[in-house]
Amino acid sequence: MPYSSLFRSEEMSLIQLYIPLETAQPTVAELGELGLIQFRDLNPDVNAFQRAFVKEIRRFDEMERHLRFFDAQLKKSDIPIQLLTGDVRNIHARSAQEIDDLEGKIIEHERRITNMNNSTETLQKQYLELTEMRYVLQETRIFFDE
Repeated sequence: MPYSSLFRSEEMSLIQLYIPLETAQPTVAELGELGLIQFRDLNPDVNAFQRAFVKEIRRFDEMERHLRFFDAQLKKSDIPIQLLTGDVRNIHARSAQEIDDLEGKIIEHERRITNMNNSTETLQKQYLELTEMRYVLQETRIFFDE
């Protein structure tokens, strides 16, 4: 039996799978978790916007944008990020319901963070205005005392 090498190709077989649409997601997820498969695009001439899962990909891109916003806010506030511990190989593909729930939580957290940022900005502005007024009152008091 030939051994695996960094400089030699692994022995491979080219197969074609026909998977019903309703079982495609869990099947591909299971194959992906094995890590022993490579996919070939059988429709390279099809525009990216004409593909079957464009809506889902855009949805994930939007969720990724929200997460980048969270990361920026954490860095801005000097909040340390705790890395995942444990076995990352146990991460599995999420069901549609789990993804929907996660998207809802992400959107809600972004809304709350945006509200907190707006409140912080408003409070900072009010603080500066009140500080300015206090200095004006101190100076006018000195003026009238003289």
